[in-house]
Amino acid sequence: MSGFLSRTWRRASARPVTLLATSIVLLAATFAGGWWGAARLTPQKIAYTKGPPAPVRTRDAPPAPAELQATLERIVQGYGEPVGIAVSDVTSGWTASVAGRETFPQQSVSKLWVALAVMQAVDDHRLSLDQNVVMHAEDRSVFYQPLASRIRGPNGLTITLADLMRHALIESDNAANDMLIRQVGGAGVVTQAIADKHLAGLAVGGTERDVQTKTAGLEWRPEYGQTWIFKQARAKLPDDVRDQALANYLANPPDGATPDGITTALAALKRGELLSRASTDFMLDLMGEARTGVMRLRAGVEPGWSLAHKTGTGPDWRGASVGINDVGLLTAPDGRTYAVAVMVRETKQPPSARHRLMIGVARAIEAYWRDSGSGAAGGPLRASGVVQTD
Repeated sequence: MSGFLSRTWRRASARPVTLLATSIVLLAATFAGGWWGAARLTPQKIAYTKGPPAPVRTRDAPPAPAELQATLERIVQGYGEPVGIAVSDVTSGWTASVAGRETFPQQSVSKLWVALAVMQAVDDHRLSLDQNVVMHAEDRSVFYQPLASRIRGPNGLTITLADLMRHALIESDNAANDMLIRQVGGAGVVTQAIADKHLAGLAVGGTERDVQTKTAGLEWRPEYGQTWIFKQARAKLPDDVRDQALANYLANPPDGATPDGITTALAALKRGELLSRASTDFMLDLMGEARTGVMRLRAGVEPGWSLAHKTGTGPDWRGASVGINDVGLLTAPDGRTYAVAVMVRETKQPPSARHRLMIGVARAIEAYWRDSGSGAAGGPLRASGVVQTD
């Protein structure tokens, strides 16, 4: 294992690593340009897979706070389009939600469950974070994939598993995620890992390239790894083909998940119930460094709070956007943590309204924390516009 990875891993094994400290280390590594690797797996054809049904809430969990529940309902009503929200207290176990057991397309949120399966394989010694992988032209994906530009010539791009994880969770790189799926053994292995941990309401529909091309009305072809070729092919499709493909996706998203299922899984991850301590810290640290969605939940994070999260953003078609999501762990100054999921199935609202929706949910959680007594010293957060969505 490289010096940087060895030091980071030893610290994670010995004690909790603060998000701030890891942020500095990982940022320094990024500028240092440490992208290494060497060994290649044959690309697999990964079929769509569906996860188990929506979860049933734990019977002994306390009821959700009535004021927070009412606030979330007002936020959804004010948005005016289908939205799913869930907020779970990691310590006590209650969940407040609106449409929490409905299925929404995750888009890149599903990268979390791929990462979970990879880290379980690391814990089981089936994979190692410092093992080398080689990415070739056929390993390209679609849409956002900075790694694709680094794949050159017959030797391809060498990279470690740890760096693939960084690209997938911090930058939401689709090629990195697809390679992680192949490394762990396929989308079916990810689905089995979810089931083995008794998590429900989660699914991984396959590689990003398979899901996205099918959602567009196409079937994956290697040349689509050049995104401009993919977009060109998509643009040539008749509108009714694209309409039907998107309708099929929204009716039964292969990467669908429920807000309740997501917050249940994130809360269990935070409590250390899903992975070893070292793997838990590694994954949460990467989520804390996520660079996407700066105007979503993160824009509502008050001073003294922290957020470890993952966003999802789907395609635009006929004036609407699909799968606009942000999920994560919001931690208060006193250490109390709330798992949160905000999921929008399809929306014609402008980006500014979507941002207000996300910010409103974050601030509603912060207001609840202050009003419930934990943040009494900071005073109540009931200022006008905290949950305004229009």
